[in-house]
Amino acid sequence: MVERLRRPTGRYAGKAAGERQAERRQRFLDAALQLFGAGPGYRSTSVAALCEAAGLSTRQFYEEFRTLEDVLAMLHLQVNDWSEKAVVEALTDTEGMPYAERYGRVFRAYAASLTEDPRRLRITFTEIVGVSARMDEQRLARRARWVDLIRTEAAAAVERGEAADRDYRIAAAAFIGSVNGLLHDWGAGWVDATLDEVVDELVRLLLALLRDRD
Repeated sequence: MVERLRRPTGRYAGKAAGERQAERRQRFLDAALQLFGAGPGYRSTSVAALCEAAGLSTRQFYEEFRTLEDVLAMLHLQVNDWSEKAVVEALTDTEGMPYAERYGRVFRAYAASLTEDPRRLRITFTEIVGVSARMDEQRLARRARWVDLIRTEAAAAVERGEAADRDYRIAAAAFIGSVNGLLHDWGAGWVDATLDEVVDELVRLLLALLRDRD
């Protein structure tokens, strides 16, 4: 096996090697967001095409990644991280609000992060599916993180007396499944509704999940 090229360690144009590496990697990810998320899609993109779109060489590609799937994996995590950041910020900003208003705003922050760029929807719900066992495992692992976040918030709502004291594992998984399915179908043009209508329906589902049974 040919060893990967060693990365330079000095400074160039005022930037350290690590800074230049991060910039190159982000250029590849930005190009992948366009090619995978807008077309022609991950399965129809080659390393050469990605390098051309990024304005970088194949040598630079193989300094950063081993395969095109590595790019997809990193891009999928990046898109999820953007959404998670939006949710965490919304949870902080709405602390102390009545739960119905709070979680409505939190979910709308998530939806806004994901749908403000249609390419993010495609990366999250379409391009990663069925690529490999590794990608399926990563996709399910990120889904599990969203389920855990909902369970954590449900437990907090129980402590505040705002939600029924019960096991939320199945309910949280069912909600995340609804989010993924409905947003995928909406993004694909299969749901005859506005984004606001879709988000409002999902907010109602979330609030119903937390509503006290009494």
